[in-house]
Amino acid sequence: MRPTGSTSALRSANLARVVSVLRTDSELSQAEIARRTELAPATVSNIVRQLVATGLVETAGSGGRAGLTVSIARGAGLVAGIDFGHSHLEVALGDLAARPLITTRRQLDNDHAYGDGLALADELLDSLLAELGEHRSNVHAAGLGLPAPITKDGRITAGSILPGWVGVAAPDVASKALDLPTLVDNDANLGALAEHSDHPEVSTLAYLKVSSGIGCGLVLDGNLYRGGLGTAGELGHITLDETGPLCRCGSRGCLEAYAGGTGLVDQLHSRIPGLAVHDLVDLADSGDAGARRLLEDAGRALGQGSAILANLLSPELIVVGGDLACSIVVDGIRDGLRRHAVDGLGGEISVRVSERGDQASVVGALVTALDAVALPL
Repeated sequence: MRPTGSTSALRSANLARVVSVLRTDSELSQAEIARRTELAPATVSNIVRQLVATGLVETAGSGGRAGLTVSIARGAGLVAGIDFGHSHLEVALGDLAARPLITTRRQLDNDHAYGDGLALADELLDSLLAELGEHRSNVHAAGLGLPAPITKDGRITAGSILPGWVGVAAPDVASKALDLPTLVDNDANLGALAEHSDHPEVSTLAYLKVSSGIGCGLVLDGNLYRGGLGTAGELGHITLDETGPLCRCGSRGCLEAYAGGTGLVDQLHSRIPGLAVHDLVDLADSGDAGARRLLEDAGRALGQGSAILANLLSPELIVVGGDLACSIVVDGIRDGLRRHAVDGLGGEISVRVSERGDQASVVGALVTALDAVALPL
C-alpha cells in the first residue's frame, strides 16, 4: 500500500503543475491543461474544482466541461515586483499569473542608502494599491531585483553598482521594510525569468542586460541557474584584454569596461554634458556619429563575450534588454557569434531585442514573487 504521505505529495505536485501552466498562459481549456501537464483529464477536472473552491482560479464559457476555459482568478490576490536600477526604482503590482496590472517608476540617486530605497518602494507600493482600490492585505509576496551579485545567503557583494546596498542581507531587510515575504535576486536573473515566461518552449536561454553595467541571467534546461555560490552570470567581468581599461570591479579589460553604458556615456561627456545612459540609443538613432560608433563598438565587445557564453552553454536564444538594447548592439552580437563561436554554432543561436523593454526585470520580480505564494492544498 502506498504511504499516505506519498499520496499527499503526489496530489500537491499535480496541483502545482496545473497552476504552473495556468501562470504561463492566460486561459486554457481543461483538455489543454491535461495535455501540457500529462495528467489524466479526470485528475485535471478534480484539481480545477479544488482550485475554484479556494478562489485561486476561475472558469468561463458554456457547453459542459469541455467548453470551459480556466484562468488564474483576478480576485485571488496580488504580488509586487520591485526593480532597483543604477539610477531608477520601478514598482509593479501583478496578479497571481505575474501579469503586470500597474507600474510606476522614479529616478533614484545611485548612492542612496538601502533603507531610503526600501522606504520609497514601500511608499510607491501603497500609491499603486490606492490607484487599484486594493489593500496591502491582498498582496501575498514581493520579488525584488538589484543590479548586484547576490550570494546564496542573500548578501550583496562588492560588485554592486549601488554602494549603499553592499554587505546588506537584502531578503531580511526588504521583508521587514515591506512587511511582506520578499525574494531577492539579481536583476538580470529576473529578466531571464521574464523572458523564459514569454518563451517557455525554449529550454536554454541567456538574457543580457546592457545598461549602466552588463548583467547576464541564465536559464538552463528550463530552470534559472545561479551557480553553486549564487553569483553565476557575471558576464560583464570576463576579461577581454588584461591590459585594457580599468573596470569598476578593480580588474582590467572587463567586458563591462568596453560595453557598459556608464563608460560609454563618459566618453561623450565633454561634448554632451549631462547625457544619461538611456539617452544614448536615441542619440545614435538621431544620426550622431559618435554615439553610433560607441554602440557599434559595444556590440562587437558583447559579441566576443556572447561567443564565450555560446561555446560554454550553447543557448538556443540570447535576449538583449536594458537601456542599450537596440538593433545596433544586436547586430554586433550576431557578428561576434559568427566570428568567435565554434563553427556553425553562432548561426544557430537566435539573438533578439527584448519585447519587454525596460520592464523585463520588474516582470521577473513578479514571477519570482510567486515562489513565496502558498498554494491552497
